[in-house]
Amino acid sequence: MTDTVLPLSGVRVLALEQMQALPFATQLLARLGAEVVKVEHPRSGDLGRGSLPAMPGPDGAPMGATFVRNNLGKRSVAIDFGTPAGRDLVLQLAPHFDVVCENFKSGSLAAKGLGFDDVTAVHPSVVYLSVSGFGNTTDTPYAGWPAYAAVAEAMSGLYDWKRHPDEPPVASPVGALGDIGTALYGVIGVLAGLRQRDLTGAAQYVDVAMFDAMVTFADVVVNWWSMGMRPDPGAGLAMILDGFRADDGWFVVQVGREHEFARLAELVGEPGWVDDPRFATRALWRTNIDDIRSSVNAWASGRTSVEACHALAGAGIAAGPVFSAPQVLADPHLATRNMLVELARPDGGEPAVVPGNPVKISSVPDGTPETPPPALGADTDEVLGSELGLGEEELVALRDAGVIR
Repeated sequence: MTDTVLPLSGVRVLALEQMQALPFATQLLARLGAEVVKVEHPRSGDLGRGSLPAMPGPDGAPMGATFVRNNLGKRSVAIDFGTPAGRDLVLQLAPHFDVVCENFKSGSLAAKGLGFDDVTAVHPSVVYLSVSGFGNTTDTPYAGWPAYAAVAEAMSGLYDWKRHPDEPPVASPVGALGDIGTALYGVIGVLAGLRQRDLTGAAQYVDVAMFDAMVTFADVVVNWWSMGMRPDPGAGLAMILDGFRADDGWFVVQVGREHEFARLAELVGEPGWVDDPRFATRALWRTNIDDIRSSVNAWASGRTSVEACHALAGAGIAAGPVFSAPQVLADPHLATRNMLVELARPDGGEPAVVPGNPVKISSVPDGTPETPPPALGADTDEVLGSELGLGEEELVALRDAGVIR
């Protein structure tokens, strides 16, 4: 980072985290200036290290894609906090940090003596963030369930909403929505918790459940049902929200209002649609979507998907090309917004690319070089020495006992 004061400069985060739901959140905090120290198991590390595809890490050990894209700008301390000695080390570290966070199964950290009550006993002004499938602060029938992103997404109603009759649901239709969506609420909770702590001086427990977060992302499911709109599964919304063909691929168009429909009809050479009884209502747009698709596809013939979307945008109609991965990597908008970060590979292979920071702030320089993800335990000795004053003999003894790496 540069010498510029970043929004979260001075905020220190101790993260007991795995995979993506919390690591994405703490990476965003780091990108905004927080210091993030990641606590990993000395032998297995963050489970994301074992994901595929993988590349060599700084120490030559395989580093999985899930880990690579969620741990920029962090330091790694390897502590087995399932042991009494490891638990004590975490509790000794906690008062040196503003935020302590974890994303293990509901109740797991409390069972290990590292729950909110345990940490506040040694750090009365901590902001403690828990990210889990079903929360930690209320009773839930799902308390013992492990949860990945797809579990929370499925339970939100989102999958049934999009499922076609007699077909199984499509799991993870948009990547790790359950993880990243929940992570964003975790970041909001941390920022609000820090503000509340500064106002009151008291510890704050921020409890974010993936199930809760996904219900908010699938907001129309319960909202529309409660208001009497109950479409059949997979029937789609009462609007044009569909994919269409151009010469080089697909593009999507969203038309949800009558004036937009009139613009589309005029653009594709079908002005008579406005008075055609087949298209008299939004629901009939949906019923007769094949007729609309045929005309839009014919209009788009001879155009690329980007050209078609330029024309649609010029007419005031929302549309976007369906990009492939190579197109995303080559997109000029993303280049100018510093949204594609290249990470050099120690083996000299093609750089790994991860998404950049989507939060742009006027006084904060954008595109600052990122610190690559750390090797497992790379900062253990330095952190335990500087924060707790442990000397070489104590560190050797802890390593020999398997408590640290």
